[in-house]
Amino acid sequence: MTSSKPSGESLRVVVWGTGNVGRPALRAVLEHPDLDLVAVIVRSPDKVGRDVGGLAGRTPVGLLATDDVDAVLATMPDAVVYTASGDFRPVEAIGDVVKCLAAGVNVVTPAIYPLYHPRTAPKELLAWVEDACRKGGSTLLATGVDPGWAMDLLPLVLSGVCSRVDEIRAQEIFDYSTYNAPDAVRNIVGFGLPMDVTPPMLVPAALTGVWGPTLNLLADGLGVELEAITTVIERRPLERSITVPGMGVFDAGSQGAMRFEVQGIVAGAPRLVIEHVTRITADIAHDWPLPPDGKLGVHRVVIKGRPSLDVTISADDGTGNPAEGGNATAAGRLVSCIPAVCTHAPGVMSILDLPLLPGHLS
Repeated sequence: MTSSKPSGESLRVVVWGTGNVGRPALRAVLEHPDLDLVAVIVRSPDKVGRDVGGLAGRTPVGLLATDDVDAVLATMPDAVVYTASGDFRPVEAIGDVVKCLAAGVNVVTPAIYPLYHPRTAPKELLAWVEDACRKGGSTLLATGVDPGWAMDLLPLVLSGVCSRVDEIRAQEIFDYSTYNAPDAVRNIVGFGLPMDVTPPMLVPAALTGVWGPTLNLLADGLGVELEAITTVIERRPLERSITVPGMGVFDAGSQGAMRFEVQGIVAGAPRLVIEHVTRITADIAHDWPLPPDGKLGVHRVVIKGRPSLDVTISADDGTGNPAEGGNATAAGRLVSCIPAVCTHAPGVMSILDLPLLPGHLS
C-alpha cells in the first residue's frame, strides 16, 4: 500500500529470496538509513530459521528467515524486494508478486521482464497485476536485468550531454566462469551444449521478450517510437576442453562463447542496441569486444553522436568477482527505489516514473 508514514520514519521492508541478487539486496536494506528489514522469506528448508545476517554474509542481526509468506504479509510491511528467480518459474513468480500487491504491499523486483515497460506488456499480464494493485492500493516496479540501470538509466543520462545522438549501444561483456549459477550457465545460456542445440536464452523470441522492454524504455526516454525489434546471434565452439571450478568440464566443440544484439529499429536502422558478449573462458573469440585491462566483466555504454561517448563500468562487491559486483548494483538500485515506489500512486510504474535517486553517505 502506498505509504503515508511521517517523514523520518523507516519503511518496513521484506526481502523475498536469498540468491545471487537477494543476498546483496539484504545487505542493501540493512545498510539503508530509511529502511527497516522486518522479514526474509526463503524457499529452501535448510535456510528456514537461520539468522539472515549469515545468509547475507554478515554477522548475526537477530532476525530469522521464514517460509511463512502469509504470516509475513499479515504484518503489513511497506514493501517487498522480490528477488526469487522468475527464469525457471515465471508463472509462480508473478503469482507471488500479485499476492503481495493484493495484500497491500508494494513490490520492487527484477523477475518479471515484460513489466519493465508496462505500455508494451502483454495485456492479460498487465491486467492481472493492475487488478492486484487496485485491490491492495499498491505499486509495482519491475527493473534490473543486466543489471538494469546500466542498460536503461545510464544510457539515457549520458544521452543528455550530447547535442546529437545517432546510436546508443549498451553492452554486457562478461566471462561467465565467474557467474555462480551453474544450471543457468549450462542450460539457459548454453555453455557446454552442442553447437547444433539452440539454448533457451538464444531463441530470438526469448531475446526480444527479455530485452525488448529495455529498448522500449530507451525509446520512450528519447521520445522516439521503435519500428521493429530484431536480433543478431553468433556462437563459437571451444577449441579445447576446459574445467571451471564449481561448474565442471566444458567439452571441446561445445558452445564456448556467444554474442547477441537486440536491436531497436528507428528510421530503418538499428539505432538502439543491447549487446551481450559472453564467454566461458577468456581464451576464445578475441575478435569480439573484450573487457579492458584484463577485467573479467564490464558494462559499457557507447553513444555515437556529438560528442561521442564511451563509458565502461566495472563493479566489485568486495569479492573481486565482477558478476557478484553486477548483481550488487542491481540489488542496490532496487532497494534505492523503495521510498519512491512507496509514495507513488498505485499501479505499475517504470524507471521513467522515478526521480533522481542518489545514494547515502555512511
